[in-house]
Amino acid sequence: MTNVLKYMSFALATCVCGAAFAQTAETAETETAGSETTGTETAAPETTEPAAGETYVAGNFSDWELRCLRLEDGRDRCQMYQLLLDSTGQAVAEVNLFAIPPGGPAEAGASVITPLETLLTADLRLVVDEGEARRYPYSFCSTEGCVARLGFTAEEVVEFKRGASGTITIVPALAPDQTVDLTMSLSGFTASYEEMMNRAGLR
Repeated sequence: MTNVLKYMSFALATCVCGAAFAQTAETAETETAGSETTGTETAAPETTEPAAGETYVAGNFSDWELRCLRLEDGRDRCQMYQLLLDSTGQAVAEVNLFAIPPGGPAEAGASVITPLETLLTADLRLVVDEGEARRYPYSFCSTEGCVARLGFTAEEVVEFKRGASGTITIVPALAPDQTVDLTMSLSGFTASYEEMMNRAGLR
């Protein structure tokens, strides 16, 4: 259980770091735009290895982003990230999927962060393609949102690899008679998952 909670903590920490990733990207774009405006050439930044304790984006695999934390032993602890949008294109939820050390019934876990206005008594539902709906209770809420913790067996991971998309359904607290369906793309899932497992030394 301790290992699982460590992975959960990393998942939540990486969500908080999401803004930092975005801010870094915006800063880079601003600096590039400034150099183009003044006509001043800017030297390409040197590529440096992340230091222990730093988080970074290890790669993008179609609709999944692989975010990693560099450990003191030089290895990476990584997780797969995807931002979920509603039908109007508004960001609603985040999925952070990570590997779980062998020995238990689950091969992978995930934390799904939904808005604070989510109805907690209505479980989060997940359906892959046209499959059976699975229900997951919410664990807690923080300033970042409300968190549901999910565990996936090896068979369920295979289902994700073979699927086209998943549907995550949440219920708004202000409209308990309605539901919000969010599409979780499975494009790039297999490549991202295998890279994550390789970096974790589980392949």
